[in-house]
Formats: sequence, C-alpha cells, structure tokens
Amino acid sequence: MKIINTPVHDEDIAGLRVGDIVYLSGTLATGRDAVHRKVVQRGIMPPFDLSGLAIFHAGPIVRKIPPPKGCGYELVSVGPTSSIRMEELAADFIAKTGVKVMIGKGGMGDKTAAACRAHGVIHCVYPGGCAVLGAGQVERITAAHWEELGMPEALWVMEARMFGPLIVSIDTLGTNMFTENAKFYASRKEVLIKPIIEKL
Repeated sequence: MKIINTPVHDEDIAGLRVGDIVYLSGTLATGRDAVHRKVVQRGIMPPFDLSGLAIFHAGPIVRKIPPPKGCGYELVSVGPTSSIRMEELAADFIAKTGVKVMIGKGGMGDKTAAACRAHGVIHCVYPGGCAVLGAGQVERITAAHWEELGMPEALWVMEARMFGPLIVSIDTLGTNMFTENAKFYASRKEVLIKPIIEKL
C-alpha cells in the first residue's frame, strides 16, 4: 500500500505509474470550476499556498458547528466531480498554484497530461458514489475560503487521513490511462466486430 503525505515532493510520486493505487494523508483542498476560473482567468491566487498539496475536484456538503471545533464547519459528504470539466484550465492552474496531486472522477485530456509531465504532477481517480466514505476519511475542515462562490464551489481546506483508494490515471511521465485504454479498445474493435458482420 502506497501512502502519499502532503506536502508532496517530486520523489514521492515520480515512481508511480497509471493504475497504481495510493492513499493520501495530510492537507486536501477542494476546488472545481469556479475556483479554477478565479485563479486562471481572473488571476486571483488562493489565500493559502497550494504548493505541494492536493486539489480535489469535489462539491462537498458541509454544516456549521459551534466553535472551537475546527473552523466552525464539519463535513457531511464529499464526492468527486468529473475532472474533465476542468480540462481547459487545469494546466494553467497547476502552473500557477504548484499543486502536485489532482483528484476527481473520470479522466482528463492531453492538455492536463502534458502539464503533469512538465510539472511532475499526478491525477488520480476517486471512486464515484463514495461521498460518505470520503467524509469519513477527512478528520476536520481547517479553513473555508471564497464562500461567496457557494458551498459546492468554495475552497475548503481539510485534513485527510488515508484518503482513498485513489487510482493514478495520469502519472508524472504524462501517461494517460483513459487515453491509452481508449486506444486499446479502439484497436480491438475491428477484430471483434468482423465475425459479427460476417454472420449477418
């Protein structure tokens, strides 16, 4: 079992390859479309340093709790958002923030894969439908930023313990599991379809 601790250093993830299963412990921030647009298109940097950390494409559900626990919020559920929604902005987001791990549902495209190769970053898939499990792997919310974006779009900072399983879908070499799988299945299509057509 491979456990990644934040802050993540290059040597921590350099040997990982697509298909590897890992778990994350340490600081985990959530941020999806609105956060990416704010950073990339508006040039507004997050109010804390994301360098070496993990960004989770997710829209969590939280509820307020009385102080002094955490920052006044507790996590109810946190499930992954489809990462492809961030494809247009992810490469610039990586370059600007220095994140080392991106997490979401499904794969990402060539632009993100190139950024992972250039900056030594990985993208991982968190299983869909496991939002309550995800909340159970988060010890506490430590900060809430950009709440004006709304609960699912705000930038939530959390402390996670053994968050996963995470499947590496893009490694630091830029190998993209979803792209490679698509090529493989496309190459097999002709062979599989031919005997069916011959029987028609």
